Amino acid sequence: MRKIERFMQQKNLHTGDVVRVVESENGTTVEYEGIVMPPYELSSGETLTLKLDNGYNIGILVDNIVEIEVLEKAKPGEKKEFKAVLPKNPELPNVAILGTGGTIASRIDYKTGAVHPAFTAEELALAVPEIFKLANITPKLIMNILSEDMRPEYWRKIANEVAKALNSGEDGVVIAHGTDTMAYTAAALSFMLGNLHKPVILVGAQRSSDRPSSDAAMNLTCSVRMATANFGEVAVVMHGETGDTYCLAHRGTKVRKMHTSRRDAFRSINDIPVAKIWADGRIEFLREDYRKRSEGEVFVDGEMEEKVALVKSFPGMQKEILEFFIDKGYKGIVLEGTGLGHVPTYLIDTIERATQEGITVCMTSQCLYGRVNLNVYSTGRRLLRAGVIPCEDMLPETAYVKLMWVLGKTQNQEEVRKMMLKNYAGEITPYTRFDTYLR
Repeated sequence: MRKIERFMQQKNLHTGDVVRVVESENGTTVEYEGIVMPPYELSSGETLTLKLDNGYNIGILVDNIVEIEVLEKAKPGEKKEFKAVLPKNPELPNVAILGTGGTIASRIDYKTGAVHPAFTAEELALAVPEIFKLANITPKLIMNILSEDMRPEYWRKIANEVAKALNSGEDGVVIAHGTDTMAYTAAALSFMLGNLHKPVILVGAQRSSDRPSSDAAMNLTCSVRMATANFGEVAVVMHGETGDTYCLAHRGTKVRKMHTSRRDAFRSINDIPVAKIWADGRIEFLREDYRKRSEGEVFVDGEMEEKVALVKSFPGMQKEILEFFIDKGYKGIVLEGTGLGHVPTYLIDTIERATQEGITVCMTSQCLYGRVNLNVYSTGRRLLRAGVIPCEDMLPETAYVKLMWVLGKTQNQEEVRKMMLKNYAGEITPYTRFDTYLR
């Protein structure tokens, strides 16, 4: 038994007790009040963890505790019941919240320090009760996974649930999703959802809901607002800056997570966001070329060719990497080239072999900002002659998802080329904007 377990046993302490602790170290005495948290499993077991009133946790070495008083014993948690059918307000729009997992639907496991999926869609809705003043909320948990476990088959499942909800009378859909792969799912739904004329909003959180700095509640509230707006596309709604003044709605094919932990991690790339959703409820549209809300049956065009690879070019890249995908029967390869869309010249023969064997090879840029142009340098012109499709200013992940979707319809190389260069869901901007570069 570790020291912390012995200490809690001797003092008759239990997780959830409210205590006052006096700590003395190097002649300095400090007093704390807080809630006893479970001992951290991976620690040496010498620290008592308290959650303070401000929401932050502190660790106090057991050997430094000179006095401890239990102010209130832990009480059994009261279970909240969620009514499957909530009374509807005819004055409010109807919004479905589909839960898939991610940090917005997660809590900290205090025993391990890990963030893991925990909430159901119902609990998520109950955690932010103000959304019930904005719409009649119908929550449904369709999966509970970490976003790194997202797969094309799950995109189809989400698309089917979205279509079902919209075709049964919902005015908009909010999808709670992990942030790491949210842009992939947003792009997939942008292509899969045919005749879409209602809002489909993906939302996540950078920080779990039990942290004082969590962005979960505001992101969800802004998402519900956007799901009731005069808007008819797929968008990602997340914090627009580090404070709590507004969220941004980003078009589903032009958005990328650009920071690992900041609350304003998401950016529209080579484009501007669709709208600002202010904390006071105002929606300020930042552009006019978005699809407006209208009626119509939504259908799912969900056939995807899953044997598609996304490959980043790098100095010293070996031919065997591309040969692997060719020999394994892949149908498409999206390259993240350098600069204007280049790869090492010694790979061009292998790329030509791929296209001659009927494998579609597309080029994007790992620069992200700007546009692929294979006409400037000799390497690019050789890639064009080898049959590579330049993907304009498409994000690599968007091009990857789009190629899967296109190859699900046709394997004819000319048809694939035409479809990859056709703008279906705002994935290609008609000209390079100079006001979108992230500074």
